[in-house]
Amino acid sequence: MTALTGTGALLRLALRRDRIMLAAWILVFVVSAAGSAAATIDLYPDEQARVSAAVTTNSTPTLVALYGWVFDTHSLGAISLFKLTAFGSALVALFALLLVTRHTRAEEEAGRLELVGAAVVGRHAALAAAVLVAAGASVTLGLVTAVALIGVGLPAAGSFAFGSAWAALGIAFAGVAAVAAQLTTAARAANGIAAGVLGVAYLVRAVGDSAGTDGPTALSWFSPIGWAQQVRPYAGDRWWVLSLLIVFAVVTVAGAFALVARRDHGAGLLPDRPGPAGAAPALAGPLALAWRLHRGTVLGWTVAFALLGGVLGGMAGNVSGFLDSPRAKEFITRLGGQQGITDAFLAAEMSFIGVFVSAFGVQVAMRMRTEETSLRAEPLLATATSRLRFAMGHLAVALAGAVLLLTVAGLSAGLVHGASSDMGQLPRVLGAALVNLPAVLVLTGVVVAAFGLLPRFATAGWVALTAFVLLGQLGPILRLDQWVMDLSPFTHTPRLPGPALSVAPLLWLTAVAVLLFGVGLTAFRRRDITS
Repeated sequence: MTALTGTGALLRLALRRDRIMLAAWILVFVVSAAGSAAATIDLYPDEQARVSAAVTTNSTPTLVALYGWVFDTHSLGAISLFKLTAFGSALVALFALLLVTRHTRAEEEAGRLELVGAAVVGRHAALAAAVLVAAGASVTLGLVTAVALIGVGLPAAGSFAFGSAWAALGIAFAGVAAVAAQLTTAARAANGIAAGVLGVAYLVRAVGDSAGTDGPTALSWFSPIGWAQQVRPYAGDRWWVLSLLIVFAVVTVAGAFALVARRDHGAGLLPDRPGPAGAAPALAGPLALAWRLHRGTVLGWTVAFALLGGVLGGMAGNVSGFLDSPRAKEFITRLGGQQGITDAFLAAEMSFIGVFVSAFGVQVAMRMRTEETSLRAEPLLATATSRLRFAMGHLAVALAGAVLLLTVAGLSAGLVHGASSDMGQLPRVLGAALVNLPAVLVLTGVVVAAFGLLPRFATAGWVALTAFVLLGQLGPILRLDQWVMDLSPFTHTPRLPGPALSVAPLLWLTAVAVLLFGVGLTAFRRRDITS
């Protein structure tokens, strides 16, 4: 028996457990990349239009900070995928690091890894299997994305360079997550550490890219995300830069294997901080406990939405620079509204804000299932706390948090946009953000219904969110039939600012959400507590 004994069996188990989730996430990334490329061909049918859009992008600091440079202003592929080169790579990295933590620290925290480790399984097998799953998923994602991009008409060399950059960065941050999983005893903390490294890497790249000729532009080379961007797909295809990501991945993975041998099972290298012997009055109740569990998540999302709203508000004033052809203006107007290109842009971006807030709602609502499977809910419910009060504490945080995030994003975007044009835009942009709340409630309700009826399928919220994104957001690009797109609650959300507000769809969405909440909470009161 060696330290890697049982790696194959754990790898097959992980793939079987995640086969649906992996396929769904890969599909989202591939469709997003291919859909973006296909839409750009329609938006900018000639080279002059592409050059104009690329020059506008490179001359807008907020865009450069968020997405990076368009390295070849004449390249169709470069302008098609400039949003997904840095930003998309960061999302791929997030996907990979969550996958590694799921199969290492989360399994250890839940106690399942201890049971598995009592069998003929080596000490390093679980970590090796998790890294292999993340690496395999990243490579598969890169290859399928490259093939899809070739299929929509982009050059083969640039397509494979783009897919390789995604894959290499995913593997690199799988190594970061593997190290983070050795440092702490909680999966959420490990995810926080790895995501923090990802955020710092993205910030360093953003500062370097937007620094200007006299600024610290070299900072872009101190970030793994900057390395993925410097591969420059469709703009020179600098394959040698991939070696930096490969070396980074090898070092971090090797470091994780060295660290796992230096700690006890269930422990982390960073010492836990013991809490007080008695609970503070602020923890006297399920709602207070739920807030304590979610406050870090709410704070992180709030800061991110404040920054995102400001960026979108700054971009709104420059959106006309991207749209020099009548076909482009018609396309964006069809996506976002009827009363002006700027309103159309804001409406389209606010709808994406609604999708992101839905992800927050799904994450918070799924914490109920985490508390149940980790055996923390059962002792709590054995007291005078009822199941309804336990669930309502988490759902109150989900609802209040969703309202907070939509408000912060709307205010941030409205203030920045209004400062460059007219402060009267503030209430219009804020309303455009808040109008997404009923759709957010529907997604949260899907999680609650699954948690009550079929608790083992509580992850249905992520599946539903993925499906609704494909239907509601990419439907116009993919030219799906209207009845198919109507299955998504985001399709029924009014596109504001723009046309007059229609209240009926919001009432119907709210009614559906209330029904899902009611079904889920009723079922939760009647079923057994499971692990």
